[in-house]
Amino acid sequence: MATHSQLEFCLYTWGANSYGQLGQGHAEDTSVPQLSALRSGAVRTVSGGGGHSVVITEGGEVFVCGQNGRGQLGLGHITDVSTLQLCPILNQRVTHVSCGWDFTLFLTDYRQILACGSNAFGQLGVGETTKQTADLLVVEGLKEPVVSVAAGLRHSLAVSDSGCVYQWGTGLFCHAKRALSPHPVPSHLRSKVPCLVPGLSQRKPRLVTAGSAHCVCLTEEGDLFLWGSNKHSQLTTAEPFLPSPTLLKPFLFDTEKAVNVWSGWTHIVAQTESGRVFTWGRGDYGQLGRRVSANQRTEQHADGSVAEGDQTKEISLPEEVKVLNGAAQISCGSEHNLAIVGGCLLSWGWNEHGMCGDGSQADVSRPQLVSDLRPVLIGCGAGHSMAVCAVTTGSRQNCDSTRDTLGHKLCTE
Repeated sequence: MATHSQLEFCLYTWGANSYGQLGQGHAEDTSVPQLSALRSGAVRTVSGGGGHSVVITEGGEVFVCGQNGRGQLGLGHITDVSTLQLCPILNQRVTHVSCGWDFTLFLTDYRQILACGSNAFGQLGVGETTKQTADLLVVEGLKEPVVSVAAGLRHSLAVSDSGCVYQWGTGLFCHAKRALSPHPVPSHLRSKVPCLVPGLSQRKPRLVTAGSAHCVCLTEEGDLFLWGSNKHSQLTTAEPFLPSPTLLKPFLFDTEKAVNVWSGWTHIVAQTESGRVFTWGRGDYGQLGRRVSANQRTEQHADGSVAEGDQTKEISLPEEVKVLNGAAQISCGSEHNLAIVGGCLLSWGWNEHGMCGDGSQADVSRPQLVSDLRPVLIGCGAGHSMAVCAVTTGSRQNCDSTRDTLGHKLCTE
């Protein structure tokens, strides 16, 4: 067995690169994985936004690159950076990061949230004092330690140590105002500082994730709650907008509990306790990893009646993607995805900038093997992909065998 000293961690990046977000020293798209210079030890997490990337090491150091016109790299300036640079983090170590379109949220070992970038919609959670910041600001409105944080397109979410869920940023406001009129928009959908999300007080929220205009919360009990825009049926209902958390019916996962969940801009991926993976929402770029089918349901009125002439509403419900069964990791970009299955890297979805890594710009409708990478960690930006690979002689032999089996499975399903 290889010892830790024999491991070499390599970061590969590919896809959209207009702002240098691949960290390769240039600004040209790359449709196959390329080695990106990273001089560091083990990596804890990689994440990307609209045009920027963040790498967090096990030691809590932060490396950033890419688009920085709103200060989203936290470097104290607004110049784009095409190679990974160390970001000073106020004498704290970072344990997790979530990137929005043009802003970034860091979770520190003090379980505080630090924010930088655009605040045009209040997504930094620091009120209206600034429209953008290149310096890291502490999100003060959270009164207790934070255990999970998520950045959407223009809104943010957090889960506190006691299990309270907070939301801030007005990115969902226009959707809510249009759908809920003439009724007022609830506070948590229009606040520019952390605001308690109602409807979860009897639950134990564990983590949150966010889409372009929707929100997802996973509880310790294995339940999923969804709210926000339902334009692409990502909330599995006929309602155009859900203002407060609504339980996803357990029967949709064959009564299994959910153990993890990820979100793209308009699609959602969840894994159950047995390792099965389900996808739903928008699928026209192949981001669901399966044939898109609509489950027809006739929507009843509040009193249970169905009026004559009512239209049947097509609703996209969770369906299993069997080749992803047992996935060790999954990551969602805006409309594409990565997964690690059996030590091998899979990709599918939107591929206009080569983010699926197959050398083309054609969308990928089903999960496919990517190169011969042996990933230990994956992450996506809106239109780019990242994979940290630990290179050892033993792991190469083991993965080759797994790839043969997985490749046959992909071809036969």
